Amino acid sequence: MIIRPERPADIAVIRKVVATAFQDAPHSNGKEAGIVDALRASGALTVSFVAEEANSIVGHIAFSPVAVESAGWFGLGPVAVLPHRRRRGIAEALVKHGLAHITELGARGCVVLGEPAFYGRFGFESDPDLRFGDLPSRYFQRLVFFGDPPIGSVNYHAAFLE
Repeated sequence: MIIRPERPADIAVIRKVVATAFQDAPHSNGKEAGIVDALRASGALTVSFVAEEANSIVGHIAFSPVAVESAGWFGLGPVAVLPHRRRRGIAEALVKHGLAHITELGARGCVVLGEPAFYGRFGFESDPDLRFGDLPSRYFQRLVFFGDPPIGSVNYHAAFLE
């Protein structure tokens, strides 16, 4: 498996991979592929990596800026892996690669809305002083790269609200 930045020729495949990955997810609203497209169209898709096996894209991860108390924070998501390729370390490799990349870009930290057992492996933790809407703080987590953790509300790009 290789992880690489998306290319223009990958866009339709990424859309299909993300839609397929979330089609049966109980927490999905079915808009994840559209979010990635809208982030890309608005120039807010800061990081977009694909996982490729045998010249086929099997996973994707996106990072985009979020508005929070201090600048330099990113939101992770969506991360998607084709159902038949899950539980093989692809999502983990995408997350590690993406976090390393945004760290190199000078990010102060990253937030994610997701499963604590999975994201906790990378150092993410919930913080009751950091909120995303009225969602349970257990599932909204942050990872500080440097500086103090922010407090207050986090706002994702408008693409997440459409």
